[in-house]
Amino acid sequence: MKFELKVAQHASVVTLPIRMFMAHTPTYRAALVDYIDRGHTRLVIDMQHLEYIDSSGLSVLISARNQALNYQGNIVLLSPTPAVRSLIELTRLHHIFEIFETEKLALEFLRHSSIVEESDFDKRVIADLAS
Repeated sequence: MKFELKVAQHASVVTLPIRMFMAHTPTYRAALVDYIDRGHTRLVIDMQHLEYIDSSGLSVLISARNQALNYQGNIVLLSPTPAVRSLIELTRLHHIFEIFETEKLALEFLRHSSIVEESDFDKRVIADLAS
């Protein structure tokens, strides 16, 4: 996982590895939460090279989003591959994450977005995933 601070946009781009599965999720979760706790609360999660993600990998994204929301931040997704996008849509996570095809648009959205609050719909989607 690579973290790149975009100072002018007041955001960071986090590039995910090729695979995110259960064996690595504790490490990825800790790295993302720590990064957010250090004040980097507006993140673009770059999924361009992510070929495989399982439910535990998706839970890392949800945990990071929840942590960012705690600090009035936000997380958006960038260019998921077709297989990953299908999984995101199947799990209805596209209802709680904005998805962009270009880094420029993702950063622009984060720069102009106001504080995001978790809606009742978000809570239902997350609860459904947990069950």
